[in-house]
Amino acid sequence: MSIDSILDGIHHFGYFALFFSLWLGIVGMPIPDEVVVMTGGMVGSLRLLQTVPAYVMTYLGVVSGLSLGYILGRVMGPHVVERLREKKKIAPYIQKSDRLLEKYGSFALVISYCFPVVRHVLPYLVGVNKMPFPKYAMISYSTGLLWTTIYFIIGYYFGGNIERIGNNVYKYGYYGLAAAVIFIISAAVIKAIRKKKKVCSE
Repeated sequence: MSIDSILDGIHHFGYFALFFSLWLGIVGMPIPDEVVVMTGGMVGSLRLLQTVPAYVMTYLGVVSGLSLGYILGRVMGPHVVERLREKKKIAPYIQKSDRLLEKYGSFALVISYCFPVVRHVLPYLVGVNKMPFPKYAMISYSTGLLWTTIYFIIGYYFGGNIERIGNNVYKYGYYGLAAAVIFIISAAVIKAIRKKKKVCSE
């Protein structure tokens, strides 16, 4: 699945393509969530979709995926986790999630956004551990809002570099997210300086 596939989905299904692409991320969509969110920003900037509704549907897709992971954990229980530990592809992510929970507790939900796949595994684990849903929602949804906003803005202003940015974030995790934040701040500062110079020259 590529950006072209997402754009094709948007052409046929509009805002719902963004929603379902992120909602189904919990079951392993073959494209990083960061890329989907940035694509939402890009189509907003190109006026293929209206920016605010695109942002809202993107965030709702993220929240729905987070909720699904938690609910599956509560309903299906720990025996499924034990089965997943036996699978070579997913076991390392479960181990990393376990370490984050052991070290940081509920704050691990915030940190997990820095690590692709882990952010999908962790909601399941906290569901298994029966964290109260209001507490889970408060932490996870607020962090998800910030995460969505960061990548949506990147896609809006730098849509031509989506795949490269997404691949780097997926590859480098925390460092990729930090670089993305620095990228936004730097771009905003440069834009403000240029605007100020333009006003002064007039």
